[in-house]
Amino acid sequence: MRFLPVSLTVLLVELADLDETLALFASLEADPVEGIEDMVPAARTLMIRFRPEKLTAEKLAGAIATRDLSARIAPSDKCVEITVHYDGEDLADVAGLTGLSVEEVIRRHTDSEFTVAFCGFAPGFGYLVGGDPALQVPRRQSPRTKIPAGSVALAGAFSGVYPQASPGGWQIIGTTPEKMWDLSRDPPALFQPGYRVRFTDISKSKTTISAAAAKTSVEPASAPAADALTLKVLAAPMPALFQDLGRFGQTGQGVSSSGALDLRALKAANRLVGNPIDFACLEITLGGFSFEITGRAVLGITGAPCPILIRDASGREQTAETYQPISLEPGDIVTLGHAPKGMRSYLAIRGGFAVKPVLGSASSDTLAFVGPDAVIAGTVLTIEAETKSVAPVSLTEAPAFEHPASGETVTLDVIMGPRSDWFTEAGIATLSGQLWTMTPQSNRVGIRLSGDVPLERKDKAELPSEGTATGAIQVPHSGQPVLFLADHPLTGGYPVIGTVAEYHLDLAGQIPVNAKIRFRPVTAFADIKPTKA
Repeated sequence: MRFLPVSLTVLLVELADLDETLALFASLEADPVEGIEDMVPAARTLMIRFRPEKLTAEKLAGAIATRDLSARIAPSDKCVEITVHYDGEDLADVAGLTGLSVEEVIRRHTDSEFTVAFCGFAPGFGYLVGGDPALQVPRRQSPRTKIPAGSVALAGAFSGVYPQASPGGWQIIGTTPEKMWDLSRDPPALFQPGYRVRFTDISKSKTTISAAAAKTSVEPASAPAADALTLKVLAAPMPALFQDLGRFGQTGQGVSSSGALDLRALKAANRLVGNPIDFACLEITLGGFSFEITGRAVLGITGAPCPILIRDASGREQTAETYQPISLEPGDIVTLGHAPKGMRSYLAIRGGFAVKPVLGSASSDTLAFVGPDAVIAGTVLTIEAETKSVAPVSLTEAPAFEHPASGETVTLDVIMGPRSDWFTEAGIATLSGQLWTMTPQSNRVGIRLSGDVPLERKDKAELPSEGTATGAIQVPHSGQPVLFLADHPLTGGYPVIGTVAEYHLDLAGQIPVNAKIRFRPVTAFADIKPTKA
């Protein structure tokens, strides 16, 4: 085994092959190490998140270094058949890369029997192994920003099906009408580790496929009771999203944690109104949000310091401040102006929003399309009645940092690894030696960066897909990095040169477009040496 640093609370275990990875994963599932929070198996690595108050990376490595890796997991008796329109935009390129005809590529793909090795990247995305070795092709040099749902694709030794429209760098050879992820199923993912999978050419099939629409969010809310306290959204230039502390324990189905990009701001908003800190808030991007309240309420707004204007039922106007509890009366209209600094504001209401959790969380995951629907103009939200869990309001909340403005420079601390050694000395120096600009293509999945000099790799070798952490700085072949945020894919196939330290993730979530980022390495890359627990 090789132990590689990811962040201050995440360790990557590199193993010889997929069989050893799955054996270690099964061993830790059967005999867990106290302090492990989550694990993400991949092609030949196991990413482990741990609680630093319980474990150090060195002690965790020592606790698993002697595990038996000889056990093999028996394949499932379950076989899933996926019908495919072999019409993918990369099909001709795959033929060229393999030296085969298009017809031969299709024949070899349909003649293969695959096995689901693990799930990752996105909910319902299964990494399939066991295909014809002749079909092994590299990923695209630069990933696409959007691949359609149902795309059947190849990358390295893997085949897979994209469950939702998402970014990706695999070579697309076809599409399927099958729904890979459906919350009305139990489990929601059609592919489960160990399942066998076969693909069939739909043009040669006599059967007609009729797939129900995938259910990836909550059912539409029922009409609120006549006497319920409600909030009617009047304006939302960018849809607001429900977010809480995140969705945990679902990595086995390829579901990442998501959650608020500025967790300290979310907690502060809840404390302002006396809610428990894990209540769902509205995450509002770039201000402009406006709503009318039907009854008395206490409001809290934190995060980006947007101007707040309140107009009462008689038309009188007054202003309010962020990080202060705000008392509202029936008919009050609240409007958030554009924040001159920062990116995201958090809105809490005393008692909390009546929103139904999905897979244990009310967070809206924009990559996975899991969670409550986005909140747009015309949406009516019901506020829960105050309960015993509501505490006194807080009068001592304050921003955790100075919010950056467009054009300003933000410094983020970086833990080097786990794949720093894939880059030249010049590439390592470039990471911290130049400023990187946040581009408009950025979102909750990640910050796309642009720099004058791309990060130089030692070669163009393919990295087997492995787990990625929030804050990971992933570098595609273009050399222009992507900084992963809360809605990032669980696994990725481009090397991660370093990871933003956990204590700077909230700040990263508040960086606006065209701001500059300076990465400051706070650790040098080195393998972790096991010590006794």
